[in-house]
Amino acid sequence: MDLHFGDSKPTDDERAAVDALLGPPESSWEGADRSDADLRWARGGREARDRRDLLLPGLHAVNDRIGWISEGALDYLCRRLTIPPAEAYGVATFYAMFSLGPRPSTVLHICTDLACTAAGATRLCTEVESGLGPGSGVQVERSPCLGLCERAPAALVIRAGETARPAFEDEARSGPKGGPGAQPPGDDGGTSRSSEAESGGGKGRRGRKAQRSTAVCAPATPDTAIQAATAPETAPPEPPPTTAVPQAGTPTLTLLHRMGTTDPTDLDDYRANGGYTALRRAFAIGPAAVIREVTDAGLVGRGGAAFPTGRKWQATASQPDHPHYLVCNADESEPGTFKDRVLMEGDPFALVEAMTIAAYATGAHHGYLYLRGEYPRATARMEHAIAQARARGLLGDDVLGQGYAFDIEIRRGAGAYICGEETALFNSIEGYRGEPRTKPPFPVEKGLFGKPTVENNVETLVNVLPILTMGAQAYAAIGTEKSTGPKLFCVSGSVARPGIYELPFGATLGELLGLAGVRDNLRAVLLGGAAGGFVRPDELDIPLTFEGTREAGTTLGSGVVMAFDDTVPLPRLLLRIAQFFRDESCGQCVPCRVGTVRQEEALHRIVDRAGADARADITLLREVGRAMRDASICGLGQTAWNAVESAIDRLGAYE
Repeated sequence: MDLHFGDSKPTDDERAAVDALLGPPESSWEGADRSDADLRWARGGREARDRRDLLLPGLHAVNDRIGWISEGALDYLCRRLTIPPAEAYGVATFYAMFSLGPRPSTVLHICTDLACTAAGATRLCTEVESGLGPGSGVQVERSPCLGLCERAPAALVIRAGETARPAFEDEARSGPKGGPGAQPPGDDGGTSRSSEAESGGGKGRRGRKAQRSTAVCAPATPDTAIQAATAPETAPPEPPPTTAVPQAGTPTLTLLHRMGTTDPTDLDDYRANGGYTALRRAFAIGPAAVIREVTDAGLVGRGGAAFPTGRKWQATASQPDHPHYLVCNADESEPGTFKDRVLMEGDPFALVEAMTIAAYATGAHHGYLYLRGEYPRATARMEHAIAQARARGLLGDDVLGQGYAFDIEIRRGAGAYICGEETALFNSIEGYRGEPRTKPPFPVEKGLFGKPTVENNVETLVNVLPILTMGAQAYAAIGTEKSTGPKLFCVSGSVARPGIYELPFGATLGELLGLAGVRDNLRAVLLGGAAGGFVRPDELDIPLTFEGTREAGTTLGSGVVMAFDDTVPLPRLLLRIAQFFRDESCGQCVPCRVGTVRQEEALHRIVDRAGADARADITLLREVGRAMRDASICGLGQTAWNAVESAIDRLGAYE
């Protein structure tokens, strides 16, 4: 194999970052100094190739410590993992959070997506860039959605080179008992330090130290954003997750009942409030009965596809090929979506318990939590929860003394919306570009590492807990016949109380917006995020169910509800949606790669025009949209035209 290594050498810091992840090299074939023994035989090649899945963590390790990935660092990482540098270069350039060129150690990401644009993000960017000026040592990047829509406009500071202890090192020092006052890494106010240590057993992963610090600033002003970037130690503290839950403290809620009443850092407090009751029942009834309960409850995926969860679990469990894997998709990147972040920040042990149940039911012994790279506090909270669960025998070789082995490994994404598609996510974990695979075969047959895999998002998994504690029949009685159970809705935009709301399926759009405090001058509501569709202010009686929104000619998606009043320029909003899809297309298939560009070009031409002048481009948009919908490989291209089409047909956007 011709690997085409270059002559560039890693710096001492770059070498240390990689070695902290992989351990020191054992031979010159992996980058160590040459010895006589290495001239007689090659050692470690097969083992190195088996670690290809550590490519993404390795890129994070270098980027976090140095701020960018040099040719020498990339070559050294490739030698350690026996990966052709051309392939690693293709992976590194796929993700928006990595840079292969020199840049300042501090990067200020300012969200310019839908909710933040409506809240003045464009002006914020201009004023921050002017205020920082040249030579500030801070690079300002206009970013897609940061998942902080309830606090728009939002900014995220990432500073390379600072050392932080992984969450599980703090656990080893403090013991398994967290206590109400325990603060895991990442809860130190405005500056949250996140660990790159993907927690977990399986495959003998090494603990490794983080090399970055982060500061979240939302809602951001020019002064607070500059302060967070230049003096994070004086930045205002990030508010608790409950600020994103207007219903916090309501005991009648099903999924959010612990919000505001339970310390998310304390395992004992979680157990005192019903935690691990569901897992104990799962062990009592057995895997087949757990799947039957989930099936009878009518639970369907909450990520937008609405595929029956019980069927997916059964199909995976029945596969004779082993091992089986469980993957939790926490890479929510749809503009307007932030429910998974709030769940992980406010109730992290619930996800750990739910993943354990799902793995037990499907015969998996190793689980991956693929978590957005832009979620530092959620990462820290989940690392802390996993470490506490492992220390208390709730993860590991003998879960709850039942003779069942299961552990969870966190993998941090790096800024790629397409990795929310399940097979693209698998490729990302395996160390390849995050491009979707063609189906069949389906993941239940050949998923992660070519083995049977069940993949669910955070909200779907957390719904398993009430199914087992209250019973399938009682759960199915919530909602409607075809859409059972409670649903989380992410409400943002022109409302008085943005945040996460829990309602039973069947509540109307008007009821939801009434809780959020919609404004009188409502212009439009976007359901389902950038891949969803617009509805008019006179259509608020639409029932929030999968079948109800479908009958109304729109989509529920993952539960995004974005309200826009008449002060928001709709044509500019549509152009931002088109820019988002152009940027996030992986480029694998022609309909999406070319179509998203043509869509943006047409919207650029007509954004300041209307009426007859726009008709030719609207006709072109329809043709391009149909081609993307019919021929794209995955959902990104298939839905890239939805919002624009609905704005033209339902709202008369260009009339």
